[in-house]
Amino acid sequence: MKIVGFLLLCMLPFLALAQNDKDSTSVFKKRVLESVEMDILTSFYAQDGKNAAVTGGIGTEELTDLATDIHISIPLNDDDVLRINGTVSAYTSASSSNLNPFSGASRGQDEDDDEDDDDHEDKGMENGENTGTPWAASSGASRKDTWAAVNASYSHSSEDRNSIYSANLNFANEYDYTSFGAGVGFVRLFNQKNSELSLNTAIYLDTWRPEYPTEIKTYIKENGDLNADFFEGVTILNENGTAINKFSVDAWRPFKTSLVENNKRNTYTFSIGFLQILSKTTQFSVFSDITYQTGWLSNPMQRVYFADKDNFYIGNAESIPFYTEPKNKDVFQLADDIERLPDTRFKLPIGVRINQYVNEFLVLRSYYRYYLDDWGIRSHTINLELAIKLGQNFSFYPSYRFYNQTAATYFAPFEKLVSSNAYYTSDFDLSTYNANQVGFGMKYTDIFTSAHLWKFGLKGLTIDYSNYARNTGLKAAIVSLGASFVLTD
Repeated sequence: MKIVGFLLLCMLPFLALAQNDKDSTSVFKKRVLESVEMDILTSFYAQDGKNAAVTGGIGTEELTDLATDIHISIPLNDDDVLRINGTVSAYTSASSSNLNPFSGASRGQDEDDDEDDDDHEDKGMENGENTGTPWAASSGASRKDTWAAVNASYSHSSEDRNSIYSANLNFANEYDYTSFGAGVGFVRLFNQKNSELSLNTAIYLDTWRPEYPTEIKTYIKENGDLNADFFEGVTILNENGTAINKFSVDAWRPFKTSLVENNKRNTYTFSIGFLQILSKTTQFSVFSDITYQTGWLSNPMQRVYFADKDNFYIGNAESIPFYTEPKNKDVFQLADDIERLPDTRFKLPIGVRINQYVNEFLVLRSYYRYYLDDWGIRSHTINLELAIKLGQNFSFYPSYRFYNQTAATYFAPFEKLVSSNAYYTSDFDLSTYNANQVGFGMKYTDIFTSAHLWKFGLKGLTIDYSNYARNTGLKAAIVSLGASFVLTD
């Protein structure tokens, strides 16, 4: 016993040292995030085309958007990180402005109506001045708006850094809808961190504040009186350009007088991904994002025109023969209905990524995705990017993206739909089309953060440009400027 006691006494310093080493390891373990980081991204986007959904599948799609995104990552301790992301996007849209295309809109206004309501924006103009065209922007309030969103996420990494748990909350708002969202995620690394499995699930609860085409909204509000509100004193023309009798049983009226019956739109998502390092030079990943939506999934702003219904117009009768051409400057066709789509939708994309290290100057990134949904759309996406190192601080990355899809079951172009269908849309986002996108970017990286903005050191700068074109005629371009900072003091 004395010998055992003596041995234990001799081992006490070593046990204490081992304990100190354990404590030291705990105290000085590598943090998930060393210090506060901030990313700022500003982008300008512009597009134009000839298939505006607001005007039934024809008309200008001119739109510009200026957006700024700020992302801040804050280490709470060695294991936990809080991330806050805020985005503000201000856009001007010619097609959205044509929610109310009539330059001589309503001469009447209810006391409880908003002064900026599209239906009353041009009140006071003389009778007979109501004109419009799907090929130019109107002065309606819906021609511009601001979209804002904020997201907060929290992540916790395990002691061995092989497990990451996360949760997030988000909020977004625009003039016609509000969205709340929440989600949780889990990432597990194994096989000496050469393999990674990720699981995420989220729910988004959206509420519509629906806006409708002016003529349909006014017709319903005035109980079908075509001499009330902006219809007062305004001539309605038939397809031959002849003024109609507004009291006739054959006068214009919407096909349906029911509008949004459920102002909710809920989205449920589940994502799964697997990443594997195949070798020192090759990384492979596969992923899927399963989405299920319920509620009002149509856009109430978007008009529909039927082939089996008579056409009626407001404006210059001489322009009716070339209504679908950009030279039409002063006549607008009254809608038959708004877009109507099923109240459920299931989406299933499956994709793979392969990143290949070629040499110290070149990395090839490739991406393929197949998508299907129960609305009949099938699509393929291929994306290729080369990351070319131009020196110690600079890299250049050209890219190419190809996309094609089949049309939704419920899609048809302007005046090709029939009223006997239960669902219908002329939104060319749901049509058959091919798209090509060519882009390039330049990145500057400074691991020493030698440049500073207040207490933040500059980690990197990026500039990106992409040019996008569909075979339907839509063309777009986007330029983005980004900067990454790290708190150095």
